[in-house]
Amino acid sequence: MSATSADTAQGFSIAAVERDTGLSKDTLRVWERRYNFPQPGRDAHGERLFPPEQVARLRLLKRLLDGGYRAGQVVGLAHAELLALSRGSGEPLADHWSMQVQQCFDLVKRHDAPGLRQNLSAAAQALGLADFVGSLVAPLNTLIGDAWLQGRIEIFEEHFYTEAVTTVLRNGISALGMADAAAPRVLLTTFPQESHGLGLLMAEATFALEGCHCLSLGVQTPIPEIANAARAHGGQIVALSFSASLHAKDVTQGLADLRRQLPTDTEIWVGGACPVLRRRVLPGVRVLAGFAAIREQVQQWRLAQA
Repeated sequence: MSATSADTAQGFSIAAVERDTGLSKDTLRVWERRYNFPQPGRDAHGERLFPPEQVARLRLLKRLLDGGYRAGQVVGLAHAELLALSRGSGEPLADHWSMQVQQCFDLVKRHDAPGLRQNLSAAAQALGLADFVGSLVAPLNTLIGDAWLQGRIEIFEEHFYTEAVTTVLRNGISALGMADAAAPRVLLTTFPQESHGLGLLMAEATFALEGCHCLSLGVQTPIPEIANAARAHGGQIVALSFSASLHAKDVTQGLADLRRQLPTDTEIWVGGACPVLRRRVLPGVRVLAGFAAIREQVQQWRLAQA
C-alpha cells in the first residue's frame, strides 16, 4: 500500500485511500452519504481516517466495479459476499443484466409490447430506479441505437421501444417522494435541433432520485424560451441532453447563446453522446460523463450551497 507510516498508525487519510484503491475522493464521500459506507473516523483536525479493514473492503469494491458491477448492487453487501463475488461464486450480476438487455432487444424485434413492458417494469423493481437507468436502459439504448444505424431495426421499432421505456421511467419518477427543500431546482429540455428525449428522461429520473425539484419542458425548446422558463421558475440548473446526431456548431453556438441569456448564477449542465461535448472546452458549461456524475455533482452543489 502506498500510504505512509503515519497513515497506518491511526488509519488512512482519504488521499491515501484514493491512491491505494483508485476510488476518487468524491466517490468515497458520496458512498458515505448514500450507502453509509465507508464509515471513517476523524483525526484531531476533523479529517477522515479510514480503518484498514474498510480499505480492504474498498479494494474489493473497486475490483467488482471494474468487472462491470454497479455501486448500488455491491456497496451495501457484507465483506464475505464481496469476496464470494470477486472469486466468481454465484451468478455475476453484470452478466445477468447483459442477458436482460438482449432479452429486451429480442422483445422489441418480436413487437411484443406487453412482454417488453413487463420485463422493464420487473427490472426497475428489482434494481431500483437508479441502477435500472444505468445497468439496463443505458446499455439497451446503445444496442438499439447501433442496430438502427446498421439497419437491423426500423424507425417504428425504435419508437415502440422508446415509448415502453418512457412509460416505466415516468411511473418510477411518479412513485418517488417529495423533493428535498435543500436540493436544486432543475429545468430539463433539449435544443430545437434535438428530438431525442429518452436521455433527458433518464437524467430527470437521476435528478429526482437526488431529491431535486425537476421541471421538464420536453424536447426542442427554443433557446430564448429556455432562458425565460429558467427565470420564471427560479431554475438553478438547466440540464440539457445532446445525442450523437447533433451538429457540433449547433451545440457550441447554442450553448454560448444560452449562457449569455441566462442569469449568471444559473448553471448549465450537459450530457449525452454528442462528441463535441468531450472535444471542446465550453465556457460556463459543466459536462457530465454519465448518469453517475449527476449524483456526484448534485452532492457537490449541496455542499457548495451549504
